[in-house]
Amino acid sequence: MVDDAGRVLLARRAHDPDAGLWDTLGGFLDEDEHPLDGLRREIREEAGATIEVLDFVGAYPDRYGDGEDAPVALNLVWEVTLLSDEDELVPADDVSELRWFAQGELPDENELAFRWLTRCLEDHVRRP
Repeated sequence: MVDDAGRVLLARRAHDPDAGLWDTLGGFLDEDEHPLDGLRREIREEAGATIEVLDFVGAYPDRYGDGEDAPVALNLVWEVTLLSDEDELVPADDVSELRWFAQGELPDENELAFRWLTRCLEDHVRRP
C-alpha cells in the first residue's frame, strides 16, 4: 500500500517465520477464495483497513520459511489505496506494528521478512 506522498505501509510480523521483521499486509487464500477477496480480507484482519484495489504489480515466487523443505509460495502483489482513515489503522491478527515508510527510509534487506520483498520494493517503490 502506497499513499499519496509515496510512503509504503509495512507490517512487523508477530509470529514465525520471520517474527519481528517487516512484511507487506496479506496472507494465504482460503480454499476457493478469489485472490482479490483474500487481499481485502487479509488487510481488514491485519490492519482493520478497507481498501480499493488498483493495478496488479506482479507475481513473486519465494519460500515460506527457511530451508529447502519450506513450502514454495507465489506472492501476488497489487497496488491498493486506503479507503479507511489512516488514523484508524490498528495492528491485529499476526501483526505487531504498522508503519508508513518514506521511499528513502525503507527497511534494509536484512530487516525484511522474505527475499521477494526486496525485489518487489526495488521494482515498484525504490524507483530513481
